[in-house]
Amino acid sequence: MTAADAAAERDARWATLMAAAQAGDARAYETLLREATPRIRVLCRARIRDAAEVEDAVQDTLLTLHRLRHTYDPSRPFGPWLATIAARRSVDRLRRRSRGAGRESPLDDLPESAAATQPEAEQRLAARDLREAVASLPESQRTALRLAKLEDLSLAEASARSGLSVGALKVATHRALHSLRRRFGVPEEKK
Repeated sequence: MTAADAAAERDARWATLMAAAQAGDARAYETLLREATPRIRVLCRARIRDAAEVEDAVQDTLLTLHRLRHTYDPSRPFGPWLATIAARRSVDRLRRRSRGAGRESPLDDLPESAAATQPEAEQRLAARDLREAVASLPESQRTALRLAKLEDLSLAEASARSGLSVGALKVATHRALHSLRRRFGVPEEKK
């Protein structure tokens, strides 16, 4: 049996398992996830080099597969559907990592962390002030801030969860950050 034949056989088996899972067969779904996880890992590793990020992408893929399992069409091949989900979750993971890389500084490189130099009572007051400032934002800005910045969802995912368009989500996030910077006296970044 050639590698292509084995892949086609595996794809047909997984398509059958997914169809059974869509019909409510929990055992078929569990089998599918257990068998597909190593393949998902290979697909994610093809795009991501960091082992921890690969595992996060695998988990993201499994969650997306679970969330979208009702959209799978059993008359179509399962392998390309799964590969597309894994590729998109891997790219999302890389985007999140690159977005965060420009804003992060390793704590080991700093002489002291800001938290270590700030007394605990001041930290609690600052945290309370921030919570109050966020609570005072309009609902759309709070939602955009929470989804796009705190939960670090992609714009498409945040848009789907919030019901806001991608453009409205970007505007609401920008306005929320602008309001918070202004409230705390943080100068705007020059472009």
